[in-house]
Amino acid sequence: MKPKLIIVSIDALGAIDIDLHKEELPTIASLIKGGTHVKKIDGIYPTLTYPSHVTLMTGMYPKHHGIINNTKIQSTRLSPDWYWYDNEIKVPTVYDVAKKAGLKTAAFLWPVTASSSIDYNIAEIFPNRIWTNQVMISLKASSPLFLMAMNQKYGHLRKGIMQPYLDDFVTACAIDTITNKKPDLTLIHLVDMDSMRHAYGVQSKEAVDALKRQDARLKKIIDATKSNGTFENTNFVVLGDHYQIDVDKMIKLNALFVKKGWAEMKPNGAIKNNWQVYAKSCDGSTYVYCKQHSQIRPEEIYQEIMTVDGIEHIYSSEEATAMGADERATWMVEAKSGFYFNDEADGEVIHQVEKTEIGKLNRYFGVHGFSPKKPNYETTVCFYGPSIKENQTIEKARLIDEAPTFAKLLGLKDFPKNTDGTCIDSVFK
Repeated sequence: MKPKLIIVSIDALGAIDIDLHKEELPTIASLIKGGTHVKKIDGIYPTLTYPSHVTLMTGMYPKHHGIINNTKIQSTRLSPDWYWYDNEIKVPTVYDVAKKAGLKTAAFLWPVTASSSIDYNIAEIFPNRIWTNQVMISLKASSPLFLMAMNQKYGHLRKGIMQPYLDDFVTACAIDTITNKKPDLTLIHLVDMDSMRHAYGVQSKEAVDALKRQDARLKKIIDATKSNGTFENTNFVVLGDHYQIDVDKMIKLNALFVKKGWAEMKPNGAIKNNWQVYAKSCDGSTYVYCKQHSQIRPEEIYQEIMTVDGIEHIYSSEEATAMGADERATWMVEAKSGFYFNDEADGEVIHQVEKTEIGKLNRYFGVHGFSPKKPNYETTVCFYGPSIKENQTIEKARLIDEAPTFAKLLGLKDFPKNTDGTCIDSVFK
């Protein structure tokens, strides 16, 4: 019998978290001791949740898999649509290849899996139009009968998308499915710590408490395999998608572009569709796009951006593309630590974020999306199970290397061989 695979993504888990908190994380510590720990994983650019999770399923950079940001270019909306739907991924995924190989698949709030081929799927999505609601949009995007059954059993655990309640709901659904459905591939995305880091700061008490909760949830997931007799035949992967950096200042490049006459602002602070130059935030970095008919020279845009406080580096289109980002962007702008970008155009270019603003749209004290080259910004991954070497440490690998490794763990011979990443063969016995 081929081993099963359970992948648990702890959103915003950094390599440094293991160094700082390993003694407070008994479940993760036991997996590290009994398995293989890749201490540092270089992320992709931009280091955002949705592009990163698609990279985890494809082994490809965003420029190749097509999910180049969390949200789409919709300048007229302060809350643009996210890349929720699986049909926007341009290359094969681990779960699609697994399904075609006859394996049973399950996913719980795994990004960019809405309306996918996954057998038991609770998609990560929220209503972004006034004429719909959470129930309608979730049923359409997920496995409807499965979602209804899970909501009936565990819906009392959640309070909308508030944490830590949402992750409690996700964990309960995953445990029920592992116990009763015994999927061959299970994908679980836990967001509690990421939310706390956004709101309170990267190593805040709230964030560290959330990390401990994730360790406790992980134990419950592993225990479910012991209860149903599949533990000895299951490989576990516990990973991060990115880390975060503390911030307290927001850069609104679109406010600069409006002042220059390169774009027009709507009354709500968004940008009209007739823009010539537009900054599309990735939080720690931002794409800067020019329309084809724009009369503004790229060099002029560069000079204006360089005058803004908080700018660390401006990458050319060629440089950003070489790092895997969207090749359509004219510039990719990196913020200094302490700063992040926002799509809004109203007010001053630099905005100091106050505690009273936290909870409002795009107001944070911790963000990601920076270049993976930032110091001490790596994420991490631990492999454990019957196929994995015990008590082994590997110093470094890349996020793009994980999907080919998952494919080998599942024995997926039809997974593409020409991915950007390569299998981490040294994890295997």
